[in-house]
Amino acid sequence: MFEYRAPLKDMQFILHDVFQISSRFTDLNLNDELSEDLINSVLEEAGRIAETLMAPLNQSGDEQGCQFEAGQVTTPEGFVDAYRTYASGGWIGLSGDPEYGGQGMPKLLTVSIEEMMMAANSSLALYAVLTAGGALAIARHASESLKQTYLPKLYDGSWSATMCLTEAQAGTDLSMLKTRAEPEGEAYRITGSKMFITGGEHDLTDNIVHLVLAKLPGAPAGAKGVSLFLVPKYLPESPDQTNGVSCGSIEHKMGLLGSATCVMNFDQAKGFLVGEPHNGLACMFTMMNYERLTIGLQGLALGDASYQVAARYADERRQGRSARGTQSPDDAGDSLLVHADVRRMLLTMRANSEAARALAVYVGSQLDIAHYHPEAESRKKAEWRVAVLTPVAKAAFSDRGFEACVLGQQVLGGHGYVREWGQEQKVRDARIAQIYEGTNGIQALDLMGRKVVYDRQGMLDDLIGEVESFAQELPGSQAPFAEGLQNALSDLQAAVAHVRSASVEMPDEVGAASVPFLDLLSIVMYGYMWARMSMTAQSKLDSGEGDSDFCQAKIHVADYYLRRCMPKTHALRKEIEAGSDSVMSMPAALF
Repeated sequence: MFEYRAPLKDMQFILHDVFQISSRFTDLNLNDELSEDLINSVLEEAGRIAETLMAPLNQSGDEQGCQFEAGQVTTPEGFVDAYRTYASGGWIGLSGDPEYGGQGMPKLLTVSIEEMMMAANSSLALYAVLTAGGALAIARHASESLKQTYLPKLYDGSWSATMCLTEAQAGTDLSMLKTRAEPEGEAYRITGSKMFITGGEHDLTDNIVHLVLAKLPGAPAGAKGVSLFLVPKYLPESPDQTNGVSCGSIEHKMGLLGSATCVMNFDQAKGFLVGEPHNGLACMFTMMNYERLTIGLQGLALGDASYQVAARYADERRQGRSARGTQSPDDAGDSLLVHADVRRMLLTMRANSEAARALAVYVGSQLDIAHYHPEAESRKKAEWRVAVLTPVAKAAFSDRGFEACVLGQQVLGGHGYVREWGQEQKVRDARIAQIYEGTNGIQALDLMGRKVVYDRQGMLDDLIGEVESFAQELPGSQAPFAEGLQNALSDLQAAVAHVRSASVEMPDEVGAASVPFLDLLSIVMYGYMWARMSMTAQSKLDSGEGDSDFCQAKIHVADYYLRRCMPKTHALRKEIEAGSDSVMSMPAALF
């Protein structure tokens, strides 16, 4: 079995060469000590932790899984020590508010850290990233008293956090929540049951802080009546007495077996309002949008880890002979890399993973601009980018990441189906990323409906303008990419025009078009990222800088994406323009 290797060189190329992030910090109110050397040091140390602390526990954690007995969850052997070692290094509070013990690092850096941890051990990483997301929601919306009490403990990892939304009858439709909150002085008593709660109970930390959606007495009907509450397992003043919070069971799942997925019961648990009454969904979406990008990174990470195994296996495995004639006459067969279909699978995996990695940094940079930039107009435009691209990042990264896991399994053939090589675990672990934090179909519907058809601000049009301007300014050496981007943008704009027009009379057009439209936009954005990377790599080659082999590989993979992946936009446009009739005309009784 091949060991995971953190893709540090690629991350440094994207951060320093493609996006030149150090120069961008001058426009933002960020840590003055950030420099290229510091960023590289952080990345290298994170890579070391991923490779040596987390990855060695990945397969054993999958084999042991979490154990549930008498309301208590025990995580796999080694998880407690590894989590506490990780937390003691300050990694959970890396992007946290420095006023409460965080380190204030930008999101465009932490996306790379999260990718490495997810690739090394997604089950263990989930406990940490949920805590970071919960801390973000508390930092943005909670009272000063709650911040002072909870943020330092969350940032240092001695406490963890969860997100408690789903109920048996309320999944995507949170307006159907039944959990209730009764006022009691300055606090509330929370009663209800939540399911599918990642990290709801475990043995990694001294306390678990639940962010719970519930309804107050007399709350407005529907989603507008939902409020958000902070409900700790143990109240800080009573650390030896449970606060009416218990775990009813853990789920028996397809993958992520080292991550406890719990049914959580709240029986008159004492909680504290976060944000304004009846504004809970807006507050929770601060955490959810953070987690959606992170879950997209899970798909990207596992897909890249699958590529690493498949590429090294294909290089070493001898099977068959090249169509061009024998390449390794001293061996019984040639390397799998002589076969065009094996190369197709590997190049598809790599092209999608590296484009997603660049797009993750781009989205991370927009989150930083939206939060830190001193100019209101810049913050607004960045918020638009985040709104449009968060569903793309979550859905496209996880869809293509799962595809990469399956392709990596396919490259190994029978060895990909057995446990020893780790590919089948990646397939199982990656599958959930397409489902939780809002299914990818819901992400697509949100994009197509709220962000495109019913948007009156021009969010997508502004993004299209950015890509269009970039394509027009590409140098002559990148003429094929300029043409490819223009063609893809033409398909995208035609699809937008069709759905906006057709949906006036046929509202089902939005839903029928949503998934192919998200795919179309993701191909355009991946192409935009590849054009930037190709141009940068060519520039470095022309100037004699950097690693020649690395830059040549970038240009080859970029060319593959341009010629083999981007033309798919035309088929997706045709699918969208086919309309909703063929989707909606069959009577329900015939299904």
